[in-house]
Amino acid sequence: MIATESLSKRFPRVTALDRLSLDIGPGVTGLVGSNGAGKSTLIKILLGLSPATEGRAAVLGLDVATDGAAIRERVGYMPEHDCLPPDVSATEFVVHMARMSGLPPTAARERTADTLRHVGLYEERYRPIGGYSTGMKQRVKLAQALVHDPQLVLLDEPTNGLDPVGRDDMLGLIRRVHSDFGISVLVTSHLLGELERTCDHVVVIDGGTLLRSSSTSDFTRTTTTLAVEVTDSDAHPDGAQSLRRVLADAGVTLLGLDGLDTEGLPGAGHILLVEATGEETYDLVRDSVAGLGLGLIRMEQRRHHIAEVFRSEAPPRGAAATAGTGQQKGSGRDER
Repeated sequence: MIATESLSKRFPRVTALDRLSLDIGPGVTGLVGSNGAGKSTLIKILLGLSPATEGRAAVLGLDVATDGAAIRERVGYMPEHDCLPPDVSATEFVVHMARMSGLPPTAARERTADTLRHVGLYEERYRPIGGYSTGMKQRVKLAQALVHDPQLVLLDEPTNGLDPVGRDDMLGLIRRVHSDFGISVLVTSHLLGELERTCDHVVVIDGGTLLRSSSTSDFTRTTTTLAVEVTDSDAHPDGAQSLRRVLADAGVTLLGLDGLDTEGLPGAGHILLVEATGEETYDLVRDSVAGLGLGLIRMEQRRHHIAEVFRSEAPPRGAAATAGTGQQKGSGRDER
Protein backbone atom coordinates (compact mmCIF):
# COMPACT_ATOMS: atom_id res chain seq x y z
CA MET A 1 0.00 0.00 0.00
CA ILE A 2 2.81 2.42 0.93
CA ALA A 3 6.54 2.22 0.28
CA THR A 4 9.28 4.73 1.02
CA GLU A 5 12.99 4.55 0.29
CA SER A 6 15.51 6.86 2.00
CA LEU A 7 12.78 9.49 2.32
CA SER A 8 13.92 12.78 3.83
CA LYS A 9 12.27 16.13 4.46
CA ARG A 10 14.43 18.98 5.68
CA PHE A 11 13.44 22.48 6.65
CA PRO A 12 15.91 25.34 7.28
CA ARG A 13 16.28 24.55 10.99
CA VAL A 14 14.86 21.06 11.43
CA THR A 15 14.89 17.66 9.76
CA ALA A 16 11.36 16.23 9.86
CA LEU A 17 12.20 12.92 8.14
CA ASP A 18 15.67 11.42 7.88
CA ARG A 19 16.23 8.64 5.29
CA LEU A 20 13.04 6.81 6.23
CA SER A 21 12.57 3.45 4.46
CA LEU A 22 9.55 1.25 5.12
CA ASP A 23 6.86 -0.89 3.48
CA ILE A 24 3.24 -0.92 4.70
CA GLY A 25 0.83 -3.62 3.55
CA PRO A 26 -2.97 -3.93 3.67
CA GLY A 27 -4.87 -3.77 6.96
CA VAL A 28 -4.90 -1.27 9.81
CA THR A 29 -1.44 0.18 10.43
CA GLY A 30 -0.55 2.52 13.25
CA LEU A 31 2.05 5.24 12.77
CA VAL A 32 3.21 6.15 16.24
CA GLY A 33 5.60 8.75 17.54
CA SER A 34 5.79 11.66 19.91
CA ASN A 35 4.65 15.13 18.86
CA GLY A 36 7.09 16.41 16.26
CA ALA A 37 8.27 12.92 15.26
CA GLY A 38 7.42 13.52 11.60
CA LYS A 39 4.04 11.76 11.31
CA SER A 40 2.06 14.61 9.72
CA THR A 41 4.95 15.49 7.44
CA LEU A 42 5.04 11.93 6.14
CA ILE A 43 1.30 11.97 5.41
CA LYS A 44 1.57 15.24 3.45
CA ILE A 45 4.36 13.76 1.35
CA LEU A 46 2.36 10.58 0.72
CA LEU A 47 -0.59 12.67 -0.50
CA GLY A 48 1.63 14.60 -2.89
CA LEU A 49 0.98 17.84 -1.01
CA SER A 50 4.57 18.41 0.10
CA PRO A 51 7.68 17.48 -1.90
CA ALA A 52 10.36 15.35 -0.25
CA THR A 53 13.87 16.75 -0.01
CA GLU A 54 15.31 13.43 -1.16
CA GLY A 55 14.34 9.79 -1.51
CA ARG A 56 11.28 8.18 -3.05
CA ALA A 57 7.78 7.19 -1.96
CA ALA A 58 4.89 5.36 -3.62
CA VAL A 59 1.24 4.96 -2.60
CA LEU A 60 -0.79 2.17 -4.24
CA GLY A 61 2.08 1.83 -6.70
CA LEU A 62 1.90 5.51 -7.71
CA ASP A 63 4.88 7.84 -7.36
CA VAL A 64 4.09 10.68 -4.94
CA ALA A 65 6.35 13.08 -6.86
CA THR A 66 4.48 12.76 -10.16
CA ASP A 67 1.09 11.15 -9.45
CA GLY A 68 -0.27 13.24 -6.57
CA ALA A 69 -3.67 13.84 -8.19
CA ALA A 70 -4.14 10.14 -8.98
CA ILE A 71 -3.19 9.22 -5.42
CA ARG A 72 -5.72 11.65 -3.96
CA GLU A 73 -8.45 10.11 -6.13
CA ARG A 74 -7.81 6.72 -4.54
CA VAL A 75 -6.95 7.79 -0.98
CA GLY A 76 -9.05 9.38 1.76
CA TYR A 77 -7.51 11.87 4.19
CA MET A 78 -8.71 12.94 7.63
CA PRO A 79 -6.63 15.92 8.82
CA GLU A 80 -5.74 16.42 12.46
CA HIS A 81 -6.93 20.00 12.97
CA ASP A 82 -10.44 21.45 12.76
CA CYS A 83 -11.05 22.43 9.13
CA LEU A 84 -14.85 22.27 8.76
CA PRO A 85 -17.11 25.14 7.59
CA PRO A 86 -19.49 25.94 10.48
CA ASP A 87 -22.40 27.26 8.43
CA VAL A 88 -23.15 24.19 6.30
CA SER A 89 -24.65 20.83 7.23
CA ALA A 90 -22.74 17.56 7.30
CA THR A 91 -24.73 16.39 4.28
CA GLU A 92 -23.85 19.47 2.23
CA PHE A 93 -20.17 19.25 3.13
CA VAL A 94 -19.74 15.52 2.51
CA VAL A 95 -21.68 15.71 -0.78
CA HIS A 96 -19.38 18.55 -1.85
CA MET A 97 -16.28 16.47 -0.99
CA ALA A 98 -17.73 13.50 -2.88
CA ARG A 99 -18.25 15.68 -5.95
CA MET A 100 -14.68 16.99 -5.60
CA SER A 101 -13.52 13.37 -5.70
CA GLY A 102 -15.29 12.83 -9.03
CA LEU A 103 -18.63 11.26 -8.06
CA PRO A 104 -21.69 12.35 -10.11
CA PRO A 105 -24.47 14.19 -8.21
CA THR A 106 -26.81 11.24 -7.58
CA ALA A 107 -24.02 8.90 -6.54
CA ALA A 108 -22.55 11.59 -4.29
CA ARG A 109 -25.84 12.01 -2.40
CA GLU A 110 -26.36 8.26 -2.05
CA ARG A 111 -22.81 7.65 -0.85
CA THR A 112 -23.08 10.57 1.58
CA ALA A 113 -26.23 9.17 3.21
CA ASP A 114 -24.64 5.71 3.54
CA THR A 115 -21.38 7.07 4.91
CA LEU A 116 -23.02 9.38 7.49
CA ARG A 117 -25.13 6.44 8.63
CA HIS A 118 -21.96 4.36 9.05
CA VAL A 119 -20.25 6.99 11.22
CA GLY A 120 -23.38 7.55 13.35
CA LEU A 121 -24.44 10.99 12.09
CA TYR A 122 -27.47 10.09 10.00
CA GLU A 123 -30.01 11.64 12.38
CA GLU A 124 -27.95 14.83 12.70
CA ARG A 125 -26.95 15.13 9.05
CA TYR A 126 -28.91 18.33 8.29
CA ARG A 127 -27.69 20.36 11.28
CA PRO A 128 -25.02 23.04 10.71
CA ILE A 129 -21.59 21.69 11.58
CA GLY A 130 -20.91 24.72 13.80
CA GLY A 131 -23.34 23.28 16.37
CA TYR A 132 -21.62 19.88 16.48
CA SER A 133 -19.60 18.55 19.40
CA THR A 134 -15.92 17.69 18.93
CA GLY A 135 -16.78 14.02 18.54
CA MET A 136 -19.37 14.76 15.85
CA LYS A 137 -16.93 16.95 13.94
CA GLN A 138 -14.38 14.13 13.98
CA ARG A 139 -17.03 11.83 12.51
CA VAL A 140 -17.74 14.33 9.73
CA LYS A 141 -14.03 14.38 8.90
CA LEU A 142 -13.99 10.59 8.82
CA ALA A 143 -17.10 10.52 6.61
CA GLN A 144 -15.60 12.85 3.98
CA ALA A 145 -12.47 10.65 3.91
CA LEU A 146 -14.60 7.57 3.17
CA VAL A 147 -17.34 8.92 0.91
CA HIS A 148 -15.58 8.25 -2.42
CA ASP A 149 -14.83 4.60 -1.50
CA PRO A 150 -11.03 4.88 -1.38
CA GLN A 151 -8.60 1.97 -1.29
CA LEU A 152 -6.67 3.56 1.58
CA VAL A 153 -7.44 6.22 4.20
CA LEU A 154 -4.87 8.28 6.09
CA LEU A 155 -6.18 9.34 9.50
CA ASP A 156 -4.10 11.96 11.32
CA GLU A 157 -4.77 11.84 15.08
CA PRO A 158 -8.47 10.87 14.68
CA THR A 159 -9.06 10.74 18.46
CA ASN A 160 -7.64 14.21 19.08
CA GLY A 161 -9.76 16.12 21.61
CA LEU A 162 -12.14 13.23 22.35
CA ASP A 163 -13.13 11.96 25.79
CA PRO A 164 -12.55 8.25 26.65
CA VAL A 165 -15.98 7.16 25.37
CA GLY A 166 -15.53 9.17 22.17
CA ARG A 167 -12.07 7.65 21.65
CA ASP A 168 -13.44 4.11 22.02
CA ASP A 169 -16.24 4.87 19.54
CA MET A 170 -13.80 6.31 17.01
CA LEU A 171 -11.42 3.36 17.35
CA GLY A 172 -14.34 1.01 16.75
CA LEU A 173 -15.25 2.92 13.60
CA ILE A 174 -11.66 2.68 12.37
CA ARG A 175 -11.64 -1.10 12.81
CA ARG A 176 -14.91 -1.40 10.89
CA VAL A 177 -13.54 0.68 8.02
CA HIS A 178 -11.27 -2.26 7.26
CA SER A 179 -13.38 -5.20 8.46
CA ASP A 180 -16.66 -4.08 6.83
CA PHE A 181 -15.42 -2.32 3.70
CA GLY A 182 -11.94 -3.71 3.07
CA ILE A 183 -10.37 -0.25 3.11
CA SER A 184 -6.82 -0.19 4.43
CA VAL A 185 -6.02 2.38 7.12
CA LEU A 186 -2.92 4.26 8.19
CA VAL A 187 -3.69 5.99 11.49
CA THR A 188 -1.30 8.26 13.38
CA SER A 189 -1.31 8.69 17.14
CA HIS A 190 0.95 9.44 20.07
CA LEU A 191 -1.35 7.42 22.39
CA LEU A 192 0.28 4.00 22.32
CA GLY A 193 -2.51 2.07 24.03
CA GLU A 194 -4.94 3.03 21.27
CA LEU A 195 -2.75 1.49 18.61
CA GLU A 196 -2.18 -1.69 20.60
CA ARG A 197 -5.96 -2.28 20.63
CA THR A 198 -6.76 -1.14 17.09
CA CYS A 199 -3.97 -1.90 14.64
CA ASP A 200 -2.65 -5.02 12.93
CA HIS A 201 0.77 -3.47 12.37
CA VAL A 202 2.65 -0.64 14.04
CA VAL A 203 5.37 1.64 12.67
CA VAL A 204 7.30 3.61 15.29
CA ILE A 205 9.25 6.71 14.28
CA ASP A 206 11.14 9.18 16.41
CA GLY A 207 12.86 12.32 15.23
CA GLY A 208 12.04 11.38 11.64
CA THR A 209 13.86 8.04 11.83
CA LEU A 210 12.48 4.52 12.03
CA LEU A 211 12.67 2.78 15.40
CA ARG A 212 10.70 -0.35 14.56
CA SER A 213 8.03 -1.77 12.24
CA SER A 214 6.27 -5.05 12.97
CA SER A 215 2.95 -6.68 13.77
CA THR A 216 1.14 -5.55 16.91
CA SER A 217 1.33 -9.09 18.29
CA ASP A 218 5.13 -8.93 18.07
CA PHE A 219 5.12 -5.71 20.08
CA THR A 220 2.76 -7.02 22.77
CA ARG A 221 3.84 -10.67 22.98
CA THR A 222 3.65 -12.37 26.34
CA THR A 223 6.91 -12.60 28.29
CA THR A 224 8.13 -15.16 30.80
CA THR A 225 7.90 -12.46 33.45
CA LEU A 226 5.18 -12.57 36.09
CA ALA A 227 3.66 -9.27 37.19
CA VAL A 228 2.59 -9.64 40.82
CA GLU A 229 0.54 -6.83 42.35
CA VAL A 230 -0.12 -6.90 46.09
CA THR A 231 -1.66 -4.71 48.77
CA ASP A 232 0.05 -3.74 52.02
CA SER A 233 -0.89 -5.06 55.47
CA ASP A 234 -0.52 -3.74 59.02
CA ALA A 235 2.37 -6.15 59.62
CA HIS A 236 3.97 -5.30 56.31
CA PRO A 237 3.24 -1.67 55.34
CA ASP A 238 5.55 -2.06 52.32
CA GLY A 239 4.07 -5.28 51.01
CA ALA A 240 5.91 -5.48 47.69
CA GLN A 241 9.32 -5.05 49.33
CA SER A 242 8.50 -7.65 51.97
CA LEU A 243 7.40 -10.11 49.28
CA ARG A 244 10.54 -9.36 47.34
CA ARG A 245 12.75 -10.30 50.28
CA VAL A 246 10.86 -13.56 50.89
CA LEU A 247 11.05 -14.58 47.23
CA ALA A 248 14.74 -13.68 47.01
CA ASP A 249 15.46 -15.88 50.03
CA ALA A 250 13.61 -18.70 48.25
CA GLY A 251 15.91 -18.38 45.22
CA VAL A 252 13.44 -16.71 42.85
CA THR A 253 14.94 -14.36 40.23
CA LEU A 254 13.49 -10.88 40.71
CA LEU A 255 13.42 -8.22 38.03
CA GLY A 256 12.49 -5.21 40.14
CA LEU A 257 9.44 -3.08 40.88
CA ASP A 258 7.43 -1.79 37.95
CA GLY A 259 4.88 1.02 37.87
CA LEU A 260 4.29 0.83 34.09
CA ASP A 261 1.53 -1.75 34.20
CA THR A 262 -0.56 0.27 36.66
CA GLU A 263 -0.97 3.03 34.02
CA GLY A 264 -0.87 5.74 36.64
CA LEU A 265 -3.43 4.17 38.98
CA PRO A 266 -2.99 4.26 42.76
CA GLY A 267 -0.52 1.65 43.93
CA ALA A 268 2.09 2.30 41.24
CA GLY A 269 5.33 0.63 42.32
CA HIS A 270 3.48 -2.22 44.09
CA ILE A 271 3.97 -4.49 41.07
CA LEU A 272 6.80 -6.96 41.49
CA LEU A 273 8.31 -8.50 38.37
CA VAL A 274 9.32 -12.14 38.83
CA GLU A 275 10.95 -14.53 36.37
CA ALA A 276 8.71 -17.57 35.98
CA THR A 277 10.59 -20.88 35.59
CA GLY A 278 7.50 -23.09 35.72
CA GLU A 279 4.26 -23.79 37.59
CA GLU A 280 6.18 -23.97 40.85
CA THR A 281 6.90 -20.23 40.61
CA TYR A 282 3.16 -19.49 40.69
CA ASP A 283 2.71 -21.72 43.73
CA LEU A 284 5.65 -20.14 45.56
CA VAL A 285 4.39 -16.61 44.92
CA ARG A 286 0.88 -17.52 46.06
CA ASP A 287 2.11 -19.18 49.26
CA SER A 288 4.50 -16.30 50.03
CA VAL A 289 1.74 -13.70 49.63
CA ALA A 290 -0.56 -15.72 51.91
CA GLY A 291 2.20 -16.22 54.49
CA LEU A 292 2.80 -12.48 54.72
CA GLY A 293 -0.91 -11.75 55.01
CA LEU A 294 -0.88 -9.53 51.94
CA GLY A 295 -3.71 -9.08 49.46
CA LEU A 296 -3.05 -10.45 45.97
CA ILE A 297 -4.56 -8.15 43.36
CA ARG A 298 -3.24 -9.98 40.32
CA MET A 299 -0.59 -12.41 39.17
CA GLU A 300 -0.27 -12.65 35.40
CA GLN A 301 2.23 -12.97 32.62
CA ARG A 302 3.44 -9.53 31.71
CA ARG A 303 3.06 -8.34 28.12
CA HIS A 304 5.36 -6.06 26.23
CA HIS A 305 4.16 -2.52 25.49
CA ILE A 306 4.83 -0.37 22.44
CA ALA A 307 6.15 2.28 24.84
CA GLU A 308 9.14 0.05 25.58
CA VAL A 309 10.44 0.68 22.05
CA PHE A 310 11.25 4.24 23.09
CA ARG A 311 13.25 2.95 26.07
CA SER A 312 15.34 0.47 24.11
CA GLU A 313 18.10 0.73 21.57
CA ALA A 314 17.14 2.35 18.28
CA PRO A 315 18.11 1.03 14.83
CA PRO A 316 20.64 2.97 12.78
CA ARG A 317 19.33 5.97 10.92
CA GLY A 318 17.95 5.00 7.55
CA ALA A 319 17.23 1.39 8.56
CA ALA A 320 14.23 -0.14 6.80
CA ALA A 321 11.51 -2.50 7.95
CA THR A 322 8.40 -4.17 6.65
CA ALA A 323 5.16 -3.74 8.59
CA GLY A 324 3.79 -7.00 9.87
CA THR A 325 7.00 -9.05 9.58
CA GLY A 326 9.02 -7.69 12.48
CA GLN A 327 12.08 -7.78 10.19
CA GLN A 328 14.46 -4.86 10.14
CA LYS A 329 17.07 -4.27 7.48
CA GLY A 330 20.52 -3.04 8.26
CA SER A 331 23.06 -4.00 10.88
CA GLY A 332 24.42 -2.36 13.96
CA ARG A 333 22.49 -0.36 16.54
CA ASP A 334 23.05 3.07 18.05
CA GLU A 335 22.42 3.62 21.74
CA ARG A 336 19.47 5.90 22.44
